Amino acid sequence: MFSKMNMEFQADRSLPIGMFDSGLGGLSVLKHVHNLLPHENVLYFSDAAFAPYGDKTEEAVASRSIAVTNFLINQGIKALVVACNTATASVIHILRERYPSMPIIGIEPGLKPAANLTKTGVVGVLATSRTLQSERFAVLCDQLQKTSNVNFVLQPCPGLADQIEKGELISQETRILLKRYIAPLLDVEADVLVLGCTHYPFVREAIDGICKSITTRPVGLIDTGLPVAKRLQQILMQRGLASGQLQLGSTTGLTSGEPSIFKNAYRHLLRQNCTVEKITA
Repeated sequence: MFSKMNMEFQADRSLPIGMFDSGLGGLSVLKHVHNLLPHENVLYFSDAAFAPYGDKTEEAVASRSIAVTNFLINQGIKALVVACNTATASVIHILRERYPSMPIIGIEPGLKPAANLTKTGVVGVLATSRTLQSERFAVLCDQLQKTSNVNFVLQPCPGLADQIEKGELISQETRILLKRYIAPLLDVEADVLVLGCTHYPFVREAIDGICKSITTRPVGLIDTGLPVAKRLQQILMQRGLASGQLQLGSTTGLTSGEPSIFKNAYRHLLRQNCTVEKITA
């Protein structure tokens, strides 16, 4: 189905917003979009058959991201949200070059708000290995370290997104992983943790609990889903693309994985129902 491509983009406020992630993590961003833009329709693509992107090569992530974007444009969308840190870091510049008239909003670890929040001058960044290894992230991190004198301590979290994809938000195995990744950051006096993957807000309560079990020092958690939704709202308003409908919008789920998994996760994580279509790619 990805072979059917329509490279033309025609602005139309009645069209849905397109969103994609390697799996279910982007639902944390979608939740903010629902709250801020309740009248918008959304096409959300979960590329679950190829998840997670975080352990793939940059070339593989780029190839899948371009293919999914082509597919969503072919369905008819008015804006695209790349609801995946890894894909944003690896390929968003390519997507913007290919589709210059399409509003494309990415997501990045919230280093700047974390730098403004820290009192110890140490910020921990929890993210996938691919995000932390990307050139885009390295440039951003280097710039902020020079201008803010904040020390960003990077912590790759292999396996954590997989646990969340499986719905194991409070399992013992998930808690063991979280403690393994968080403890070294708190040991070096990090007082702010950046949730650098859209999956991680779904285990925010577990992260907060582990922090409190290790240190009495308050630890701030930075989730960038809301700023992405606000940026999307701003762009839609500026370009005259905000929905004019009075009724609440709906979400259509598209997935390269198992539809029932997506449907159950959507209901469990967002407390709503949605239709889900299997896409063969």
